[in-house]
Amino acid sequence: MNKVLLYCRQGFEKECAAEITDKASQREVFGFARVKEDSGYVLFECYQHEDADKLVRELPFSELIFARQMVVVGELLRDLPPEDRVSPVVGMLTGVVEKGGDLRVEVPDTNESKELLKFCRKFTVPLRASLRSSNILLNYESAKRPVVHVFFIAPGCCYVGYSYPDNNSTFFMGIPRLKFPSDAPSRSTLKLEEAFHVFIPADEWDERLASGMYAVDLGACPGGWTYQLVQRSMMVDAIDNGPMAPSLMDTGQVTHHREDGFKYRPTRTNIYWLVCDMVEKPVRVANLMTEWLVNGWCREAIFNLKLPMKKRYEEVSQNLAMMNEKLKANGINAQINARQLYHDREEVTVHVRRIWSAVPGRRDERY
Repeated sequence: MNKVLLYCRQGFEKECAAEITDKASQREVFGFARVKEDSGYVLFECYQHEDADKLVRELPFSELIFARQMVVVGELLRDLPPEDRVSPVVGMLTGVVEKGGDLRVEVPDTNESKELLKFCRKFTVPLRASLRSSNILLNYESAKRPVVHVFFIAPGCCYVGYSYPDNNSTFFMGIPRLKFPSDAPSRSTLKLEEAFHVFIPADEWDERLASGMYAVDLGACPGGWTYQLVQRSMMVDAIDNGPMAPSLMDTGQVTHHREDGFKYRPTRTNIYWLVCDMVEKPVRVANLMTEWLVNGWCREAIFNLKLPMKKRYEEVSQNLAMMNEKLKANGINAQINARQLYHDREEVTVHVRRIWSAVPGRRDERY
């Protein structure tokens, strides 16, 4: 198996391909990306047979922006016989995976492929039974063993392979299934909820999304992102010249400042979270977020960068590199991650966490 299959948002195949080609070459893994527009996936074919496994092991999945999942696969299985679709899949995995911990039969996230999902659910049952009897899958699910993926791109045509549980997306099709809360002021609330799932490990939620924390939402109106913070019992300063949803103001947890998000400066010193979903040029938002982090006005930030029509991977990379350089120049050690979330459109979501600073200022950092 010498190919890496990456799931992505439909229409962003070129960005996903540019990213995997760049990241692979940084690790001296060479190959070429096969791109089919609007397919919802990219195939990176490695010149060296063992490099696909090396890439999926060594390239941190958290560093990828446009990929929703990363899987080692072999050649495309075509025209699976209707009377026995299971045997070719089992044959492809024999000698490749032993004692896998989970099975996911998936499709690209496109309207055309959604019709295949019903078949995938039915197909999973006999396939799982056969894989277990062949010792390719354990008789129980295990989060410590490789995940077996079967990825149908058309009826009877699929890629078969595996991913590593410590370096993949834990979600089916790489998409968190979130339900829109009926009392939320806007659908944008799902972006921030998904960001929490993607960027913050579940076992750290109690510590890093704690009740009673202070947060600031720049460009808050009507309150989609503020809603998520209020739901976690935080106290929120909502900054926007526009109106906030009365339901949020009635909680007593929100203070509305009718100000420009770019001009607002905090008055308290114990703000933990900064969130921002303003429609503005990416470099302007990135500079504003950097200013907040350099000054220690917040500990963690989640914000969106709206993407241009062309060279989107380059634009995001440049902005993240600029932020990283400025933070380092000011003696601040920080973690920066970005991802195009399922609920994002022409944008990516960035998460930055201050770890420590050379200049003491925040009492909640490890000096």
